[in-house]
Amino acid sequence: MLEKIRQYRQDLHQIPELELDLPKTQDYILSILKKMPCELYSPIPSSVLAFFDNHKPNTIAFRSDMDALPVEEKTNHSFPSRHKGIMHACGHDGHMAMLLGFADYLKDHYTQFDANVLLIFQPGEESPGGAKLLCEAGCLDTFHVTQIYGTHLWPNLPQGVIATKAGPMMARSSEVNIEIQGKKSHAATYQEGIDALEIGADYLIEIYTKLKQIPDDIPYLLRFGKMSSGDIRNVVSDHTRLEGTLRALDDAVYHRLITLLKTTAKEYPGSFTFDINEGYPPVTNDKTLVKKLFTFLPELVLLDKHEMITEDFSWYQQYVPGVFFFLGTGTGIPLHNDHFDFDESILINGITNYIQILEHSKSIG
Repeated sequence: MLEKIRQYRQDLHQIPELELDLPKTQDYILSILKKMPCELYSPIPSSVLAFFDNHKPNTIAFRSDMDALPVEEKTNHSFPSRHKGIMHACGHDGHMAMLLGFADYLKDHYTQFDANVLLIFQPGEESPGGAKLLCEAGCLDTFHVTQIYGTHLWPNLPQGVIATKAGPMMARSSEVNIEIQGKKSHAATYQEGIDALEIGADYLIEIYTKLKQIPDDIPYLLRFGKMSSGDIRNVVSDHTRLEGTLRALDDAVYHRLITLLKTTAKEYPGSFTFDINEGYPPVTNDKTLVKKLFTFLPELVLLDKHEMITEDFSWYQQYVPGVFFFLGTGTGIPLHNDHFDFDESILINGITNYIQILEHSKSIG
């Protein structure tokens, strides 16, 4: 099995594509799955759903993301990306290879289990959020999905280790753009203008000061990485733009931070306009499912902390109970890095984890 999985990963690594436009990736996955006893669907562009119908009332779903990143590869692979400026730098090639390897197992064994199986190959995880589109297309309802599982390669865990966490595991994340409109005047008569640059600087400092009042045990992230303002050195700026990121594990905290941004703006002259995108919800693993998994997965590791990065697997969890796993690469090479790599042998552990979940599907409920 390992050689086949390695081939899947290396083939997919060479044809990375972005967002929802993944024709080569989709064709490759379909070329493998068409040989198997499953029904194939594509509810949204570039997606592939493989349904192994065991004629049971309930279905267990397993998901892989498909899209790559706009990164120029700098590995020394013998199978590098053939698409300039695009790379599977987040392990999605491994996720797909793992699910295809799982499909290889299912083709001979799916009738042995107490549930139907749905494999979801999902585009657009990085952007714009393919999971939400698939949920809105009704894929979970159509196939009577009652549970869903997903896995992400994780550089900071030992090689082959599988880990998860009950409850909040990964953050909700949104992009925050703030436009501040002032009034121009010559610097020599700056009192006649409304200095959007000064307002932006003062506003940012005040926000950061207020954030220090939030208790340390409340996980959140609100930082601005870009500020742009003005046109010329001796003219008061009439426009400032702040660009940042907002992340939280709890929706109440998330909305509290948005309120902080907007109420603080009322203290300043000029006008503020906020553009805060919806982002992805927090990945929140079903506590009951996690508890049951630990009764029959002896190698499963319980994480002791959350992560402040985001994953659109969270959209599925808005509809059905689900659990997200990390699978350790042991390399320490960060996600989204132009040298990202891993040993394909770890994918066997991920497949074994899924098989064990199916074997205990009756006890999970």
